Amino acid sequence: MPEGFTTVFGGTGLLGGVIVRELVDAGQTVRIAARHPAIPDWAEDGDRLELASTDIRDEASTAAALAGASAAVNAVSLYVESRQASFEAVHVAGAGRLARLAREAGIERLVHVSGIGSRDDSPSAYVRARAAGETAVLDALPKAIIVRPSVLFGPGDAFLSTLAGLTRLPVIPLFGHGGTRLQPVHVVDVARALIRLLGEPLTERRLFELGGPDVMRYREILELVLAHLKRDRRLLPVPFLAWRTLAALASVLPSPPLTRDQVILMQQDNIVGDGIGTFDDLGIAPRSLRDSLPECLATE
Repeated sequence: MPEGFTTVFGGTGLLGGVIVRELVDAGQTVRIAARHPAIPDWAEDGDRLELASTDIRDEASTAAALAGASAAVNAVSLYVESRQASFEAVHVAGAGRLARLAREAGIERLVHVSGIGSRDDSPSAYVRARAAGETAVLDALPKAIIVRPSVLFGPGDAFLSTLAGLTRLPVIPLFGHGGTRLQPVHVVDVARALIRLLGEPLTERRLFELGGPDVMRYREILELVLAHLKRDRRLLPVPFLAWRTLAALASVLPSPPLTRDQVILMQQDNIVGDGIGTFDDLGIAPRSLRDSLPECLATE
C-alpha cells in the first residue's frame, strides 16, 4: 500500500464503514482494520482499499495495521460486555495500546471516537471506560484528537431501526416519561468531521462534541418516527426502577436485549456541552433527523 494512507480501526461498523467510504470517495487510500474485515459492497475496481485482520486487544496485529500509515481513526465500539470482550480491554487498554503504537510508528494524526457524557465518576461501567480510554489515548499520544458524537443515526443504524421496531407494538414503553434530551447526529456528518480533522488543522481544539441541529426529548423522537411511519400508538411511561429490574433479570442471558448501562444512559441527557469544539469549528452544517427520516426509514 502506498504512503499517505489512513488506517480505520472498526472500519466495518456503522461509523467506521462510512468513514472508509468518505475517504475512498475523496480519492484516498484506506486500510480497513477489524477482526473480520471485508471489502464493502459499494467498492469498485480501482478503489484503494486494503484489509487487515486486527484486534486492538492484540499488540502484534494492531502494530501491523498501523505499519506505513500516515493517520489513523479508532472507531472500535463495544456496547455490551461478554466473556470474550470487556469494556476495560477494548475501550481502555485497547485504545491506549493503539495510541501508543501509533506514536511509536511516527503517526501524529490519530482521531479517537468516544461519546458525549464520558466521565470517570459515572455509575455506568461503559461511560467510565470511555472516559478512561480518552485518558489512556492522551497519555500515550497527547496530540490525539478526541471526538464525542451524540446518538448516531443513518441508513441501517441501530437507533432508528430499534425505534421503528418498537412502533409495531400496540403500546410503546417509555424510559421514565421520555424526557431525556438527545441530539441525534447523522453518521455521514460525523464521518466528514473526522476526515477534516485528519487533514490540515482548521482549529487548535483537540476535543470535539458533535450533535445534530436539534435537541429533542426521547418522547419527541418516538413521536416523529411514528408520524413518519404513519402509525398511531400509545406511549406508556415506565419508571426507571422497572427498567433496572428488567435489565438485572436479562443480564443472565448470553446476549441480553437490555443492560444496566443502557438504562443508565437513558437517564442522562446526551447533548453537546459548552466551550468544546463542534461542527461550527469545522465548517459543517449537520442535517436534521426530521429531514433525514425518508432516507433512513422506509415507509410501508
